[in-house]
Amino acid sequence: MEKIIDGLLQQFENGKISRRHLAKVLATGAAASMVSAPASAAAPAPAAKPLLTARFLNHISYSTTDYAPVRDFYTGILGMTTGAHSDNGKQCKMTFGDSFMLVRNSRQPVEKPVVDHLAFTIDNWDTKKVEAALKSRGLDPRPDTEDSFHVKDPAGYDVQICGPGMNPRSNGNI
Repeated sequence: MEKIIDGLLQQFENGKISRRHLAKVLATGAAASMVSAPASAAAPAPAAKPLLTARFLNHISYSTTDYAPVRDFYTGILGMTTGAHSDNGKQCKMTFGDSFMLVRNSRQPVEKPVVDHLAFTIDNWDTKKVEAALKSRGLDPRPDTEDSFHVKDPAGYDVQICGPGMNPRSNGNI
């Protein structure tokens, strides 16, 4: 892992990748490491062909006691941006590249901030086909937006599967 990060930093310092690209790769790696769980001996073998194909990290949902200082940190340090209608005083949608981070006041008291789910965009979105495919794997897809479902991974972590229509620019409101 250290070699990978060193390589990314060297590419950034040599002008081969942008600050935005560096931040996106590091944020994605950090988020993935927070949700990793030890492999289970009873885990089913992976299917020969994946059910769906993730194309990119759509968004990160982040809950905390007071979202405003978190918003200010990410906009001030990493250059994430907020649109005119993306902050309602309780939560804020901050965009970076083709992804966004939704930072919100937690609905329940929390001792420390929580990344409560990750969302991944897939190609070829068809609501009925995606729902049927998820159910065929024994998952219980919960509709969220008109082009997304939430499911639980084997460790019980919330994962959102999204169509390409759900993106930082899909609507200005949160």
